[in-house]
Amino acid sequence: MMTEKAIFAAGCFWGVEAGFLQVPGVLDVTSGYTGGQTENPTYREVCGHGTGHAEAVEVTFDPEKVGYDALVAYFWRMHDPTQVNRQGPDIGSQYRSAIFVLSPEQRRIAEASKRAAQAVFEKPIATEIVDAGTFWPAEAYHQRYFERNAIACHVPAP
Repeated sequence: MMTEKAIFAAGCFWGVEAGFLQVPGVLDVTSGYTGGQTENPTYREVCGHGTGHAEAVEVTFDPEKVGYDALVAYFWRMHDPTQVNRQGPDIGSQYRSAIFVLSPEQRRIAEASKRAAQAVFEKPIATEIVDAGTFWPAEAYHQRYFERNAIACHVPAP
């Protein structure tokens, strides 16, 4: 089976991870950090605002079962992309909304989808669409956080 990857930041990675894990065709989701300048950052460093990273998820999916376009469409629904450097009670640049593209095709799809999504929102979409750099997996205790802690998630179903 051939798989592809996608990287999204939409606030606290725990909820984003839990949301994407509900999408049929998604095989795995890893919480982590990307978009900054520090190598192998820790949660404490990212929260300290000195690394430039966003809390993000790396989604591994089966493109025969779910397309990148469907993942991007779900991304717009799972958070408020008009908020700058925050989602709900979580405030800081590490909670920014971003799509980290891994190919020119992903960029094309993400940019077209952003234009279409803007028609739904009254405020301008703040989501960055940028080339992906290194994705650093978060510490083990952040992975599958909601599953392990039996906590409900605010992210809508796909």
